[in-house]
Order: sequence, then structure tokens, then C-alpha cells
Amino acid sequence: MIRRSRASHYKNSGFTLIEVLIALGILTIALGALVKGLAQNTRNAAYLQDRMIAHWVAANAVTEIRLGGDLSSPGTEEGNAIMAEREWYWTAKITETEDEGIWRIELAVGEDDDTEDRSLMGTLVSYLGKPLEMDGNGGAGP
Repeated sequence: MIRRSRASHYKNSGFTLIEVLIALGILTIALGALVKGLAQNTRNAAYLQDRMIAHWVAANAVTEIRLGGDLSSPGTEEGNAIMAEREWYWTAKITETEDEGIWRIELAVGEDDDTEDRSLMGTLVSYLGKPLEMDGNGGAGP
């Protein structure tokens, strides 16, 4: 009968301390990368939500300008809106285009009231026909 020594029996079973430390190091690096990726994904989701809400605020502001704004001459209009339980500030720059019957509205939306330091979350460009001038007979004049 062949007998094995006790030393060789222990030597062949289990992992060495170095092997365990290397495995833990690899696991730590992998988990760190996973956590960083998840954090980046969360930041991106919040940023995209803010951009989407800013776009909705801009679209609503353009509609407000179309329905009730003073479009008799180029200029700037400012306003604010509450959406998603947050206050948003917008600035619309109304300019003439090469086509004399069309205005260009460039609207910028941000969360900060200070226009100098406003962090823009979105911009929207829209075109709008100038209002027709009515003659005395109720018709559109030239």
C-alpha cells in the first residue's frame, strides 16, 4: 500500500493566498468598472430628461409667441414656465429672414434666471409668417 505524505495532500488542495489575492484584485477592477458605468448611465438619463423637458418648454413658448406675442417688429422676448415641478426660463430672439413674409424665432431654454450665466438646456428654431396687414375693407392689403 502506497502512502502519501500529509504535506503533499495539503499542497494539492485549495487555492494559495496569492491566487486568492489576484482573483480579488480582478473582481475589484471589474466591479469598479461596472459601478462607474451604472453611474454614467444614471447621469445620462437625468440629462436626457432635462433636455426633453427643455424642448417641451421651448415648444410651448413658441406657441405662446405665435398666439399672443408682439410680432410687429424683430426683438427679444423673455419668459418663464413651470414644468415637471421646476421653473424654466426662456429667451426668444425674433429676427427677419431673407423672405420678407417670414420671421425666425430662436428660443433658448435654461434653468437659471440670470441670462449671463444661464446653462442652456436646449434651443429651438421656428419660423413664423408675419401677420397680414388688413386694409379698411376687411381684406388683406399688399
